[in-house]
Amino acid sequence: MIYINNSNTNPYFNLAAEEYMLKEFTEDCFMLWRDEPCIVVGKNQNALSEINLDYVKINNIPVVRRLSGGGTVFHDLGNLNFTFINNNSEENFNNFKKFTLPILKVLKSLSVNAEFSGRNDLTIDGKKFSGNAQYSSKNRVLHHGTLLFSSNITDLSKALRAKPLKFQDKSIKSVSSRVTNISSHLKEPLSIMDFKALIMSYIISENSSDYLYEFTNTDLYNINKLASEKYSTWEWNFGHSPKYNFANEKKFSFGTIECDMEVQHGIIKDIKIYGDFFSKLDISDIEDKLKGVNHVDSEVKARLSTFNISDYFSNATIEDLLSCMF
Repeated sequence: MIYINNSNTNPYFNLAAEEYMLKEFTEDCFMLWRDEPCIVVGKNQNALSEINLDYVKINNIPVVRRLSGGGTVFHDLGNLNFTFINNNSEENFNNFKKFTLPILKVLKSLSVNAEFSGRNDLTIDGKKFSGNAQYSSKNRVLHHGTLLFSSNITDLSKALRAKPLKFQDKSIKSVSSRVTNISSHLKEPLSIMDFKALIMSYIISENSSDYLYEFTNTDLYNINKLASEKYSTWEWNFGHSPKYNFANEKKFSFGTIECDMEVQHGIIKDIKIYGDFFSKLDISDIEDKLKGVNHVDSEVKARLSTFNISDYFSNATIEDLLSCMF
């Protein structure tokens, strides 16, 4: 097994690094890493239905899709992530306990009574501090998990507070849980970097023929290329969302607006706008022009800007209409 020394905190880079190691390396790998504040959605999720879009936009929080399934998680620098990549996927896939056992042993050495719970979680006193997921490629399996150490729980709850009634789809839904930070259960204060060092030291001591590995210039070039061409793109992070129907209704001083749309691969395929507003021109003009547009606010706004909105919604603004579409 090789141990990756990764100090990069860019979420696009780190998820690209996982895929690169999975597909380009042949050795078993272990990596500890942290992300700047971001939201990481599961492979089979509808990104928009998992997040508080207003909060995410105001705070400029990246939304990134990972390779593995499971639910949405919030990362910040108080959260430590661990990645195992092993050969023989048939033996290791869905074996969550095998990969989380080292974490539990490190916590036990710190007198923290943590345990494996449910399908893929680690808990302390019934509160979740780690969610785990896996992805298999050829004969290799990627297992990764989060470790809430000193994460901002308030930011976590605000960023993931979505409004699911707007969406109807068959995507995998996140399950809300009571969460806790590991640092709250320590008898003696410990920094997250010291905790990281403890885990790395334990993993190294439990395995033989190990060595620390630094990404080469070639590795860094290829990882950054993958991050740029895949993990930082709208097509991967939002366009990869399963087909969904979106419905929303809002009341304004000029009347109510109800918006219903069908979205496939992030693209508006059909849209109907209803309400008791007054209009001089036929609303179907706008509906027709929005078909084929990506369901992202900047692109919808650009298309709406080609119309004199007051001709279709008396006394309304583009921002009013946008608020019904997201």
